[in-house]
Amino acid sequence: MRIVLQRVSQASVSIDNKIISAIKEGYLILLGIEDADTSEDIKWLCNKTVKMRIFNDENGVMNLSLQDIDGEALIISQFTLHASTKKGNRPGYIKAARPEVAIPLYEEFIREFEKTFGKKVGSGVFGADMKVSLLNDGPVTIVLDSKNKE
Repeated sequence: MRIVLQRVSQASVSIDNKIISAIKEGYLILLGIEDADTSEDIKWLCNKTVKMRIFNDENGVMNLSLQDIDGEALIISQFTLHASTKKGNRPGYIKAARPEVAIPLYEEFIREFEKTFGKKVGSGVFGADMKVSLLNDGPVTIVLDSKNKE
């Protein structure tokens, strides 16, 4: 399981020109799921992400977590995070989980994130043609992969 975590001043997701979810200061999380992912991957990523200290304290040092700032989160499924670009110029998505595997894991990730974070989060619609808007703060963007815990 792989996420792109972006610290944002605001973010929203729209479908058919209608905003379905919007947040102010917090995280935009792009979530890529592969067939090998399990509940353990979800727990590790949620715990790590909620506790990640990437918000500025009173001295301008990234020392505060999402909980510390009482921020918000928006979680969007994005199968392209598992793109393979090894051969040719057209990405392959063989590692990305098919919907019958990915949808339950996506929904579980949202539930686990809310449980770990302690409040509701926004989300997109799995498989929909979504338009994501964000104002990246910093910019701060971090990639986390549950199979490569660096």
